[in-house]
Amino acid sequence: MKFVILAALAAMAAAAPQQYGVDSREVVPILRDERVQEDDGRYNFDVETGNGIVISQSGSPVSEGAIASAGQFSYTAPDGTPVVLKFVADENGFQPQSDLLPVAPDFPHPIPQFVLDQIATAEAQRAAIARGEEVVYQK
Repeated sequence: MKFVILAALAAMAAAAPQQYGVDSREVVPILRDERVQEDDGRYNFDVETGNGIVISQSGSPVSEGAIASAGQFSYTAPDGTPVVLKFVADENGFQPQSDLLPVAPDFPHPIPQFVLDQIATAEAQRAAIARGEEVVYQK
């Protein structure tokens, strides 16, 4: 499980936008790398690199074979936008939070009249069947 978490963090760091024209062999210093692994399964780590990537995460066992974790990572996008993503990963799944994530439209959204008409027709048919009446379905 620890390997999966570390692999996911490495994938996120690798997926961070790269600046074009920068030598990919550039050495980026690790400014801070603090890791704690407790015997009972609890852990936390904090990593900061010379190019502005900061990762912080902690976790603890919640059930047999499952770990709940929370943390955040941040970096600066090539256009200068600060990127910060906070997350919780637990029995409810991965729950990211960031101002840069897309947001679904507010719900409930207006329901079109034809949908309301179909619902009303279905309810009328159910009521008729409950009363023992014959229902004729339209095509």
